[in-house]
Amino acid sequence: MKKKVPLSQKDKEDWKKFLEDTSRVPDKDQNNRTDSVKNKYKFDLHGLTLDEANKKVKEVIKSCSEKNFREILLITGKGLHSNQEDVYKSSDFSKLRFSVPEFINSDPETSKLIISIAKPPQNEGGEGALLIKLKKL
Repeated sequence: MKKKVPLSQKDKEDWKKFLEDTSRVPDKDQNNRTDSVKNKYKFDLHGLTLDEANKKVKEVIKSCSEKNFREILLITGKGLHSNQEDVYKSSDFSKLRFSVPEFINSDPETSKLIISIAKPPQNEGGEGALLIKLKKL
């Protein structure tokens, strides 16, 4: 068994400098990352009426598809403050998280650009958002 050799003062100073500036250390996780931030577009629908939201969703999907985005994160909110029981009755204030997917699926021009519509992970909005995956054109 070898006896431990104490570190020199120069070694301690070099180590301290290294810990302060790790720019020379390669990021091994870099190869495993996708450009999800670059390929994901986020849009908030809060405050829009059902009609305004549907028009905006169609516009956003078309624009993102043309710009080669892969995903769209639509923030719809949970509809907790809506007084309407039927989400389709109000033209002023509705639960967009239910009506927006219905609009997308019923509009042929928009639905042909979509792979899927799903609930995103909790850290990206969960129940108050929609994650739309776009087809490659």
